[in-house]
Amino acid sequence: MRDEEITDLAEFFKVFGDPTRLKILFILEEGESSVSEIASLTGMSQSAISQQLKILKTSRLVRPRKEGKSIFYRLCDEHISRILSMGKEHYEEL
Repeated sequence: MRDEEITDLAEFFKVFGDPTRLKILFILEEGESSVSEIASLTGMSQSAISQQLKILKTSRLVRPRKEGKSIFYRLCDEHISRILSMGKEHYEEL
C-alpha cells in the first residue's frame, strides 16, 4: 500500500478508538435508530450524540435517513458490521 492509503486507513481506524462512537456503532448494528433513541440508550445528551454522529457520517460509517422532522441513522454497509463483529470476537478471545 502507498503511504497515502496507509494514512487514510489509519484515520479510518482512529474513528473506532472513541468509546462513545463505538457504543453508537454497536447500537446501530442492532438496527436503525434516531438521535433521541441513541441518546437514551447511552445516557448522553442529544447534542453530544449528534456531534459523534457527524464524525461517523463524515467517515462514511453511518448514513442518515430523514423521515419528517426526524433523522434515523444506520450503519453504512455490511463491512462496518463485520469490523465490529471481528473486533468483538477478538476481544472475547483475549
